[in-house]
Amino acid sequence: MTEPLIVGAMVRTLGAYPSGWRHPGAHADPQADAPILRRIARLGEDAGLDYLFFGDWLATGPDLEFRDPYLLARIDPVSAVLYLAGITERIGLIATVNTTYADPYATARATASLDLLTGGRAGVNLVTGAEPRAAANHGRDAHADNATRYDRAEEFVRALRLLWESWDEDAWIADRLTGTLIDENGLRGPGFRGEHVRVEGPLNVARPPQVHPPIVHAGTSDRSRALAATEADLALIASPDLHSARETRAVLRAAASAAGRSPDDIKVIAPVLPVVAETDAAAHAIVDRLLLLVPIDDGESPHVERPGFPANRSLAAFLDAAELAPDDPSRGAGVDEPVDAVAAARFGEAAARTLALVEQRTGRRVGGEVPVTWRHLIAAHAVPAAFVVGDASTVADHFERWSDERAADGFNVLSAFQPDQFEAFTVLAVPELRRRGLLGRQGDTLRERLGLAGPRPAHAPVERSASSVGP
Repeated sequence: MTEPLIVGAMVRTLGAYPSGWRHPGAHADPQADAPILRRIARLGEDAGLDYLFFGDWLATGPDLEFRDPYLLARIDPVSAVLYLAGITERIGLIATVNTTYADPYATARATASLDLLTGGRAGVNLVTGAEPRAAANHGRDAHADNATRYDRAEEFVRALRLLWESWDEDAWIADRLTGTLIDENGLRGPGFRGEHVRVEGPLNVARPPQVHPPIVHAGTSDRSRALAATEADLALIASPDLHSARETRAVLRAAASAAGRSPDDIKVIAPVLPVVAETDAAAHAIVDRLLLLVPIDDGESPHVERPGFPANRSLAAFLDAAELAPDDPSRGAGVDEPVDAVAAARFGEAAARTLALVEQRTGRRVGGEVPVTWRHLIAAHAVPAAFVVGDASTVADHFERWSDERAADGFNVLSAFQPDQFEAFTVLAVPELRRRGLLGRQGDTLRERLGLAGPRPAHAPVERSASSVGP
């Protein structure tokens, strides 16, 4: 490893695991997000993390309560980063914008303003959207198809870069003697005309300190990866294991090179969901509690009859996934009964993996003094999560292994619940990451901290005569 990893926090105030908000002491009220955001920002900045990342979702509905509660009600990401701009000094602030529905001029204006107000700490995550309900919320009959969304996204990025460059670096003269405020030749509008995006400009915000705030993109489709390879500074991946992450990173770097970029100009960032405590046993107990708090069909849950309750949260659904026969004796078990070794031996490959993960993450054992129950398996199967569970050393081992294997250039840290688990990460794991040289990047701007080269100019350079800039 030649330099520290990029380490940011993906902020979800209601927690990144669906039952996290139910954990004792966890934040559970979006109307009280403001103090939680301030606490997260202070913890992240004091820990020396590189950025805070805010995702987005442009619709809501009762079904999200069971699938992704944090999406039900949340602060607009641009509002969140502007709110935190005034109470932070060093940490980067990345907000998500949906290019399918956003206006490029308004986006350029907000992100350039954020960059100016923070001295170069802004970043923008560009997404194309996956929620069909968002279309009606923006006065459209249907969500655009994948090809159309990415055609627009490519034009959107081009327009953003042109708008950010509206002002040349030396366009602002402010010569009090002559009364000349600007060099008019240093102010340019994009005059951009695409099939999906049109913007005249120029931007009525001064030149951002970073010129181009870093662009982030995530996705798995061919078009998404192509956009990341050509335009993204950070590419967010969601590979299920180290091997696939390493392959994805290699593919993205090769695609960036084929597009004429240095492969080092695209940083591949993986998600990580650490459950960290003073000891491995204490961390196991937290995961155990999270699994037990997942609402399932146990014959008593009042949620089962509600619209949107997932059909896979039952013993029958797990046993089907485990490939057990319709007349298997396990189908008559109670969800809180222990799983016996005879039944576990009949599991198919996928269910056996789920069982192994439950044992690894909770410390329970089939046939052990503290046994695995069917409830644990149902919850782990229905609500999978890439937990990294243990003490500071265990979490740091994961970071170090992925770094050594070149599976990622950094991590987006998620917290199962807020604020205690994020605080545990910053207080317990961060010092160990620093000790190993895995954390501690330097730079005055977000671009510098991410190790990015200077932005590629979108405008052609302007030739100006000496007379155009005053005496």
